[in-house]
Amino acid sequence: MQNFFPTCLLATVAAVTAVTMSPAAGAAECNKLVVSADSDYAPLHWYDGKRLTGASIEIATRALTALDIPFEVRYVGPFHRVLSEAESGEVAMIASLKNTPERQQYLAFTSVPLFPNPIAIFVARDRRFPFAGWKDLVGKRGAITLGNQFGGGFDEFMRDNLTIETAQKAYMNFTKLDSGRIDYLITGYYSGVIYLNQSGQADRFTPLRPFVSETDNYIALSKTSPCVKYLPRINAQLELMQKRGELRAILQSFETDLRIDPAVGDDKPRLR
Repeated sequence: MQNFFPTCLLATVAAVTAVTMSPAAGAAECNKLVVSADSDYAPLHWYDGKRLTGASIEIATRALTALDIPFEVRYVGPFHRVLSEAESGEVAMIASLKNTPERQQYLAFTSVPLFPNPIAIFVARDRRFPFAGWKDLVGKRGAITLGNQFGGGFDEFMRDNLTIETAQKAYMNFTKLDSGRIDYLITGYYSGVIYLNQSGQADRFTPLRPFVSETDNYIALSKTSPCVKYLPRINAQLELMQKRGELRAILQSFETDLRIDPAVGDDKPRLR
């Protein structure tokens, strides 16, 4: 009996500490939901020198506004930094990105896909090579933007079979490709084509077919942020927006920023 009260006291202190430190206890402390995204991925999301913009940002902020959830759209730098701050909880929402097993460790993805995001192999036009599938990349030198993942099983294949280097921005990899330092780069089809058209380099590089993956992009919330408690409500709002055709309409409103290289051909995919 002499140890009863100290034991109970210790148990009580432990229980209070556990509640205080639990994610559920901190869930009510989401005073402002910080939204960020890849700053180099037009027309889905990009930094225009003053702010993050694009279809993903518009969809996310419309959903949050409709739900009366306070938010801030924040530019934090290159995409790998966005991912790092989401892992720590500094960034509460990433709008948008591929749903991959690695990212699922620290991100909770919405159930509603926003839009398809085809991934392409870009090469120099005068150094293109036969490409029928992933195996044709083996033995060649490739590059990606730091933090990018592509889904559909390609990330695992790339890790196990390909020689890949990284850069913080896509234009850096196009510079490497131009100099012959690498044989190809992997990036979003639409963002790659937009960059080439806007930089006046569409005659020097070309995307190959088939795409390496064509999986969807999703909004995701940081599992370490107290704002993750809003995931069910955000899912419901996105489902409503999808049923009303709002997701497609938002995406189409940004298609004016998408200028496809005519050399790609008549069978080019369209954002939908």
